Amino acid sequence: MADWQKEISGFKTFLKLEKSLSGNSIEAYINDVMKLSTFIEIKRLDLAPQDIKLSHLKDFIKWFNELGLSARSQARVISGIRAFYRYLLLEDLIDTDPSSLLDLPKIGRKLPEVLSVEEIDLLISKIDLSKPEGQRNKAIIEVLYSCGLRVSELTGLKLSNIYFEQGFIRVVGKGNKERLVPMGSKAIHEIEFYLSDRNRLPSISKDSEDILFLNRRGHKLTREMVFTIIKDLVRKSGIKKNVSPHTFRHSFATHLIDGGADLRAVQEMLGHESILTTEIYTHLDRQYLRDAIIRFHPRSE
Repeated sequence: MADWQKEISGFKTFLKLEKSLSGNSIEAYINDVMKLSTFIEIKRLDLAPQDIKLSHLKDFIKWFNELGLSARSQARVISGIRAFYRYLLLEDLIDTDPSSLLDLPKIGRKLPEVLSVEEIDLLISKIDLSKPEGQRNKAIIEVLYSCGLRVSELTGLKLSNIYFEQGFIRVVGKGNKERLVPMGSKAIHEIEFYLSDRNRLPSISKDSEDILFLNRRGHKLTREMVFTIIKDLVRKSGIKKNVSPHTFRHSFATHLIDGGADLRAVQEMLGHESILTTEIYTHLDRQYLRDAIIRFHPRSE
């Protein structure tokens, strides 16, 4: 049986060092390639990655389809296989990319859950401000909604990256790419209220001194803790939607666009970049972005 481990190991290093992907993203790509290697082994084909042809990939997708996997799962695997062969081509390990003509299955667009302004206000009203973590949790919700952050961006938000007077925060997003995001006055005020509670913590760990949101032991909040906070508020409010930290990000974008904000401005604030949109969305004037959020976001009134 041909050995795939050398090329898979090289691909993993490439994703980590060259693409700066997160551990979860790297694991997903590697799993996709492992599925292909498993298929080759099951079919008793003595083929190295360099020997794979388009016909083999089509047989693999047919086999994968027969397992009953959804079109979305199939598309995910094909994307991983394509990335792997682009890497092999880049490293001159192959002359032609057998995956370039591989068709993606058609998948329906999955619309994310979106909260109304009234539902967000209801969630916030269920926060018990008499508890030590109450004001922190209120600031968390306001920042998620007012800035459209990913949960990892929220938990990694640094005090030194908050520009209160200018009304911006500097966010470190996917691939360690930084962007400036306008922040509404409501979120600014809630952070300022929370800082007095934060300063009263008995101790703050050395590696979390510049982190905004901390737990009661003075450590950086985990993603899981933010999920737990939100799930608890959803339960108390009686909202029947599937709400997660990402729901506030979707709500942020939806409310801006519904209010008339330019789609390009919204995508820039979300940090969405692709081969089709990067040139459009990375040269926007920062004041234009700030004007957009002030004009259209409900929390900026």
